[in-house]
Amino acid sequence: MSKRGTRSVPEISSGSMADIAFLLLIFFLVTTTIANDRGIALLLPPKIEDEPPPEVTKKDKNIFKIQANSKDELLVEDEILEDLDELKEMVRKFILNFGDPTKEAVETYNSLPPSLKRYVNEHGRQDDNSDGPDEAVVSFKADRGTSYELYIRVLDDVNAAYNEIYAERIGLSVDEFLALSKRKEEEKELYESARVGLPRAISIAEPTKVGG
Repeated sequence: MSKRGTRSVPEISSGSMADIAFLLLIFFLVTTTIANDRGIALLLPPKIEDEPPPEVTKKDKNIFKIQANSKDELLVEDEILEDLDELKEMVRKFILNFGDPTKEAVETYNSLPPSLKRYVNEHGRQDDNSDGPDEAVVSFKADRGTSYELYIRVLDDVNAAYNEIYAERIGLSVDEFLALSKRKEEEKELYESARVGLPRAISIAEPTKVGG
Protein backbone atom coordinates (compact mmCIF):
# COMPACT_ATOMS: atom_id res chain seq x y z
CA MET A 1 0.00 0.00 0.00
CA SER A 2 1.31 3.44 -0.83
CA LYS A 3 2.23 5.98 1.76
CA ARG A 4 -0.49 8.23 0.36
CA GLY A 5 -3.16 5.72 1.35
CA THR A 6 -1.92 5.26 4.90
CA ARG A 7 -1.50 8.98 5.74
CA SER A 8 -3.55 9.92 8.81
CA VAL A 9 -6.10 12.69 8.72
CA PRO A 10 -4.78 15.74 10.61
CA GLU A 11 -6.68 16.67 13.75
CA ILE A 12 -8.49 20.00 14.02
CA SER A 13 -6.91 22.03 16.75
CA SER A 14 -9.37 23.06 19.45
CA GLY A 15 -6.94 25.27 21.27
CA SER A 16 -8.33 28.45 19.69
CA MET A 17 -12.02 27.65 20.31
CA ALA A 18 -11.98 29.52 23.61
CA ASP A 19 -10.55 32.57 21.85
CA ILE A 20 -13.26 32.41 19.18
CA ALA A 21 -15.99 32.10 21.80
CA PHE A 22 -14.55 35.07 23.68
CA LEU A 23 -14.49 37.19 20.52
CA LEU A 24 -18.11 36.26 19.75
CA LEU A 25 -19.12 37.23 23.28
CA ILE A 26 -17.48 40.64 22.90
CA PHE A 27 -19.18 41.08 19.51
CA PHE A 28 -22.64 40.46 20.93
CA LEU A 29 -22.01 42.69 23.96
CA VAL A 30 -20.96 45.56 21.71
CA THR A 31 -23.73 45.21 19.12
CA THR A 32 -26.69 44.30 21.34
CA THR A 33 -29.04 47.14 22.31
CA ILE A 34 -30.29 46.89 25.87
CA ALA A 35 -33.71 48.40 26.59
CA ASN A 36 -33.61 51.18 29.12
CA ASP A 37 -36.66 51.82 31.31
CA ARG A 38 -36.55 55.57 31.75
CA GLY A 39 -39.41 55.80 34.25
CA ILE A 40 -41.10 59.11 35.01
CA ALA A 41 -39.23 62.32 34.37
CA LEU A 42 -39.77 64.54 37.39
CA LEU A 43 -37.94 67.64 38.50
CA LEU A 44 -37.06 67.23 42.17
CA PRO A 45 -37.22 70.25 44.49
CA PRO A 46 -33.93 71.88 45.49
CA LYS A 47 -32.22 70.87 48.71
CA ILE A 48 -33.43 72.87 51.70
CA GLU A 49 -30.62 74.95 53.16
CA ASP A 50 -30.38 76.39 56.65
CA GLU A 51 -33.29 78.76 56.10
CA PRO A 52 -36.62 77.20 55.04
CA PRO A 53 -38.17 78.54 51.82
CA PRO A 54 -40.91 81.16 52.17
CA GLU A 55 -44.40 79.76 52.55
CA VAL A 56 -46.44 79.96 49.36
CA THR A 57 -50.13 80.60 49.83
CA LYS A 58 -52.75 79.97 47.19
CA LYS A 59 -56.48 80.51 47.08
CA ASP A 60 -58.24 77.20 47.40
CA LYS A 61 -59.95 77.65 44.04
CA ASN A 62 -56.55 77.97 42.36
CA ILE A 63 -55.61 74.43 43.41
CA PHE A 64 -57.14 71.56 41.48
CA LYS A 65 -57.03 68.68 43.97
CA ILE A 66 -56.70 65.09 42.78
CA GLN A 67 -56.42 62.28 45.33
CA ALA A 68 -56.06 58.51 44.85
CA ASN A 69 -56.75 56.21 47.81
CA SER A 70 -55.62 52.65 48.53
CA LYS A 71 -58.73 51.25 46.83
CA ASP A 72 -57.74 52.96 43.55
CA GLU A 73 -60.65 55.35 43.87
CA LEU A 74 -59.94 58.76 42.40
CA LEU A 75 -61.25 61.84 44.17
CA VAL A 76 -61.30 65.08 42.18
CA GLU A 77 -62.14 68.18 44.18
CA ASP A 78 -63.23 65.86 47.01
CA GLU A 79 -65.73 63.97 44.84
CA ILE A 80 -65.24 60.44 43.49
CA LEU A 81 -64.62 60.41 39.76
CA GLU A 82 -66.20 57.32 38.25
CA ASP A 83 -65.01 57.83 34.67
CA LEU A 84 -61.25 58.42 34.45
CA ASP A 85 -61.63 59.50 30.82
CA GLU A 86 -63.13 62.77 32.11
CA LEU A 87 -60.03 63.80 34.06
CA LYS A 88 -58.01 65.33 31.20
CA GLU A 89 -60.87 67.61 30.12
CA MET A 90 -61.47 68.68 33.74
CA VAL A 91 -57.81 69.66 34.07
CA ARG A 92 -57.97 71.52 30.75
CA LYS A 93 -60.98 73.57 31.90
CA PHE A 94 -59.22 74.38 35.17
CA ILE A 95 -56.03 75.56 33.45
CA LEU A 96 -57.87 77.69 30.90
CA ASN A 97 -60.20 79.38 33.37
CA PHE A 98 -60.00 83.16 33.69
CA GLY A 99 -62.23 83.71 36.72
CA ASP A 100 -60.38 86.75 38.04
CA PRO A 101 -57.41 87.23 35.71
CA THR A 102 -54.35 89.31 36.49
CA LYS A 103 -52.97 91.75 33.94
CA GLU A 104 -50.51 89.05 32.85
CA ALA A 105 -53.34 86.54 32.44
CA VAL A 106 -55.28 88.99 30.26
CA GLU A 107 -52.20 89.31 28.05
CA THR A 108 -52.02 85.52 27.88
CA TYR A 109 -55.66 85.35 26.78
CA ASN A 110 -55.05 87.96 24.07
CA SER A 111 -52.16 85.88 22.74
CA LEU A 112 -54.25 82.71 22.35
CA PRO A 113 -55.37 81.52 18.91
CA PRO A 114 -59.09 81.84 18.04
CA SER A 115 -59.81 78.19 18.84
CA LEU A 116 -58.54 78.51 22.42
CA LYS A 117 -60.27 81.86 22.88
CA ARG A 118 -63.58 80.24 21.89
CA TYR A 119 -62.91 77.46 24.38
CA VAL A 120 -62.24 79.99 27.15
CA ASN A 121 -65.36 81.99 26.29
CA GLU A 122 -67.48 78.82 26.44
CA HIS A 123 -65.93 77.13 29.49
CA GLY A 124 -63.38 79.37 31.16
CA ARG A 125 -65.24 82.18 32.89
CA GLN A 126 -66.19 80.38 36.12
CA ASP A 127 -65.84 82.45 39.29
CA ASP A 128 -65.44 79.34 41.44
CA ASN A 129 -62.59 77.98 39.29
CA SER A 130 -59.01 79.21 38.90
CA ASP A 131 -58.34 82.94 38.61
CA GLY A 132 -56.13 82.36 35.57
CA PRO A 133 -53.52 80.03 34.07
CA ASP A 134 -50.70 81.82 35.87
CA GLU A 135 -52.33 81.01 39.24
CA ALA A 136 -53.56 77.48 38.49
CA VAL A 137 -51.86 74.57 40.25
CA VAL A 138 -52.78 70.91 39.78
CA SER A 139 -52.18 68.98 43.02
CA PHE A 140 -51.95 65.19 43.07
CA LYS A 141 -51.70 63.07 46.18
CA ALA A 142 -51.70 59.27 46.22
CA ASP A 143 -51.85 56.64 48.94
CA ARG A 144 -49.04 54.13 49.42
CA GLY A 145 -51.58 51.48 48.47
CA THR A 146 -52.47 53.18 45.17
CA SER A 147 -51.62 51.03 42.17
CA TYR A 148 -48.75 52.02 39.93
CA GLU A 149 -51.10 51.92 36.93
CA LEU A 150 -53.49 54.52 38.38
CA TYR A 151 -50.62 56.73 39.52
CA ILE A 152 -49.12 56.80 36.01
CA ARG A 153 -52.55 57.22 34.39
CA VAL A 154 -53.28 60.36 36.42
CA LEU A 155 -49.91 61.95 35.69
CA ASP A 156 -50.22 61.09 32.01
CA ASP A 157 -53.65 62.73 31.78
CA VAL A 158 -52.56 65.87 33.64
CA ASN A 159 -49.49 66.30 31.44
CA ALA A 160 -51.55 65.51 28.33
CA ALA A 161 -53.93 68.37 29.17
CA TYR A 162 -51.01 70.81 29.27
CA ASN A 163 -49.40 69.40 26.12
CA GLU A 164 -52.64 69.66 24.13
CA ILE A 165 -53.02 73.31 25.13
CA TYR A 166 -49.40 74.11 24.25
CA ALA A 167 -49.65 72.35 20.89
CA GLU A 168 -52.92 74.06 19.93
CA ARG A 169 -51.55 77.44 20.94
CA ILE A 170 -48.74 77.27 18.35
CA GLY A 171 -50.69 75.38 15.70
CA LEU A 172 -49.04 71.97 16.04
CA SER A 173 -50.24 68.49 16.80
CA VAL A 174 -49.31 67.06 20.19
CA ASP A 175 -46.76 64.72 18.60
CA GLU A 176 -45.18 67.62 16.71
CA PHE A 177 -45.00 69.70 19.89
CA LEU A 178 -43.38 66.88 21.86
CA ALA A 179 -40.87 66.36 19.05
CA LEU A 180 -39.58 69.94 19.26
CA SER A 181 -35.87 69.94 20.05
CA LYS A 182 -34.57 72.33 22.71
CA ARG A 183 -31.13 72.05 21.13
CA LYS A 184 -32.32 73.84 18.00
CA GLU A 185 -32.76 77.54 18.67
CA GLU A 186 -35.78 78.01 16.41
CA GLU A 187 -37.64 75.01 17.86
CA LYS A 188 -36.66 75.99 21.39
CA GLU A 189 -38.18 79.46 20.90
CA LEU A 190 -41.37 77.89 19.51
CA TYR A 191 -41.55 75.53 22.50
CA GLU A 192 -41.10 78.36 24.98
CA SER A 193 -43.65 80.57 23.21
CA ALA A 194 -46.27 77.87 23.73
CA ARG A 195 -45.73 78.02 27.49
CA VAL A 196 -45.62 81.78 28.09
CA GLY A 197 -48.21 82.62 30.74
CA LEU A 198 -49.20 78.94 30.96
CA PRO A 199 -46.77 77.33 33.40
CA ARG A 200 -46.93 73.57 33.88
CA ALA A 201 -47.69 73.82 37.61
CA ILE A 202 -48.09 70.27 38.92
CA SER A 203 -47.65 69.58 42.63
CA ILE A 204 -47.09 65.96 43.67
CA ALA A 205 -47.57 65.48 47.41
CA GLU A 206 -45.88 62.75 49.42
CA PRO A 207 -48.13 59.68 49.56
CA THR A 208 -49.92 58.95 52.81
CA LYS A 209 -49.13 55.68 54.59
CA VAL A 210 -52.69 54.48 54.97
CA GLY A 211 -55.70 55.34 52.85
CA GLY A 212 -59.37 54.52 52.84
